[in-house]
Amino acid sequence: MKNISILGSTGSIGQQTLDVVSQHPDKFRVVGLTAGENIQLLAEQIRAFKPVAVSVRDKALADTLRALIPGEKTEILHGEIGACEIAGMEESGHVVSSIVGASGLLPTLTAVKAGKNIALANKESLVVAGEIITREAEKSGSVIIPVDSEHSAIFQALECGSREHVKRIILTASGGPFLNASREELENVPVEVALKHPTWKMGSKITIDSATLMNKGFEVIEARWLFGFGAGSISVWIHPQSIVHSMVEYIDGSLISQMSKPDMRIPIAYALTYPGRIELNGHTATPGSFGELTFAEVDREKFPSIPLAFGALEEGGTMPAVMNGANEVAVHEFLSGRLGFTGIVNTVEKVMELHKTQPADSLEAVLESDAWARETALAIIGN
Repeated sequence: MKNISILGSTGSIGQQTLDVVSQHPDKFRVVGLTAGENIQLLAEQIRAFKPVAVSVRDKALADTLRALIPGEKTEILHGEIGACEIAGMEESGHVVSSIVGASGLLPTLTAVKAGKNIALANKESLVVAGEIITREAEKSGSVIIPVDSEHSAIFQALECGSREHVKRIILTASGGPFLNASREELENVPVEVALKHPTWKMGSKITIDSATLMNKGFEVIEARWLFGFGAGSISVWIHPQSIVHSMVEYIDGSLISQMSKPDMRIPIAYALTYPGRIELNGHTATPGSFGELTFAEVDREKFPSIPLAFGALEEGGTMPAVMNGANEVAVHEFLSGRLGFTGIVNTVEKVMELHKTQPADSLEAVLESDAWARETALAIIGN
């Protein structure tokens, strides 16, 4: 029986993790949950899974949640301190990190320092503070298994050979809803159209990141910290069907890929059970399961987030943290109707151009750069 905590249990990844758990109640016990403000759903999760403790955004929500679950013995915490307590709680050996954005950094870092096995869906933790996270993992013995379908695919494909025989890793991208749109057509994209991803059901922030391909850019940076490959050994290919989740090319020309229907429960289950596997409902392939599979190069002029991400990776230091912070602000402003779609990446680029990169070897340096990026992005958008 594995005791697990889920950081971000009311989000898309959190809910799908609980679905995996519910299919195998003999293998998993939920001991901790964190959520933001969706306390109605969190109350349902508490009644269903009886965790030892949960944490919500603030005290007011904690008080409201308590009134929703009379008779339940679950301890209710709140704020960043509460989330970190859930991340490091003694009862849990495995932590699913699925909080969206840089707000997941400190809870994830807490879990890493506590030596937990991390099922990592919060890519921003490695984008913002990859050097710090990996250094602390080496100290504590924490094992980080990726949940992103692309990095899970790379992780599995790397099991098939020696690292010294790897030529490159290839991350695949669906291309999002605007794969076939022109640059001009992107100027006046409505929010509701940008939120219609063709293959994946995700939260609003990551859906917009997928539409700009910023999400894929962050995955390039994340791959560097997960697998140790530099920018020159990472490629991105467009694959609209989202069936081949990523590939590893070896020096003899072999391409090892991982394929499945687009269902995040598959990489979630693998991260929770590695090196084993468990059965999941509804997953039996047939000759007609996938249809035609196509691949193409990324149009870097239409999707400038990709060259920006490679540039941030090569620059290193605090530049990836700045890229992420500016993007979070720009996406929020787009979703709020105060910024156009192409303005998202344009804002990020302008903030990056203004940044004077510093070493990212301390949490203070990373958090200061993140705060600067957010303030600068707001100023640029305001002007």
